Amino acid sequence: MNQTMPGTARSIDERKLLQALSVRERPKRPHPFSAIMTFAWRILQGTKKNIFMFLIDAVLFPALFLLIFTFLFGGAISGSTGVYLQFLLPGMLVYTVTTMTVYTGAMISTDIVKGVFNRFKTLPFWQPAAIIGALLVDIVRYAAALIATVCIGMLLGFRPEAGLVGAVLAIATVILFAFSASWIFACLGVVVKKTESLTTTSYLVLYPLMFTSNVFVDSSTMPGWLQRVVDLNPLSLASTAVRGLMHGTAAAGDILWALVGCAVFIALFAPLTFVLYGRKVPQ
Repeated sequence: MNQTMPGTARSIDERKLLQALSVRERPKRPHPFSAIMTFAWRILQGTKKNIFMFLIDAVLFPALFLLIFTFLFGGAISGSTGVYLQFLLPGMLVYTVTTMTVYTGAMISTDIVKGVFNRFKTLPFWQPAAIIGALLVDIVRYAAALIATVCIGMLLGFRPEAGLVGAVLAIATVILFAFSASWIFACLGVVVKKTESLTTTSYLVLYPLMFTSNVFVDSSTMPGWLQRVVDLNPLSLASTAVRGLMHGTAAAGDILWALVGCAVFIALFAPLTFVLYGRKVPQ
């Protein structure tokens, strides 16, 4: 039976130790942009694996809501389904992506709850990249959902009076609004203890905001006190700007207020999200 001499075993261990403590230069810390793209790729792979759920969110739900509101309520609200569709679809774009912003917070919360966050904290990369990468992929989701919604609307008879340029500007405005609103849910995703709590709380906030906006109904038909509340709703500001861009009736003030709302969301919640994420202690 072969036995290893103590001196031989020690020399082998010493060689392994020297290899581990190699004098070679340490790999450089990844650039923040590289880290962001890595996390974007990670989230994108997860989306590809759940393409069916993505199609439900991006195509099925917008189509159902367009059909329901246009053909069930359009006649009662505007007297004509065609007229109502022209009013509804720009607001429906805002509605569609706003409901999708919750997923950003849900993904961050899931990583924290499942312990993936603990692993991230031990790695030498710019930590905010984990959040920014997820938000970048969400922009792709928003764009896909908006294009699908516009195409479905056009099949139903919608026509943007401002043409292609107006439609593109409107979609860009909605994407900016969704990106800014997603910071709110990213912040919530960092602080909540359970992903289910985030989803429940988010919809308790979102749906009252949705139905006290001008997404579905013109605020000029409401009582004066309610009209003032509705017109100040951030969703109303975005919806008014998008509606104006789609139909070529946008005033400079409408667009400016929508952009101010987006800037306020980002200025308040982006730094707060980074601070809370940086202070989060691995469990």
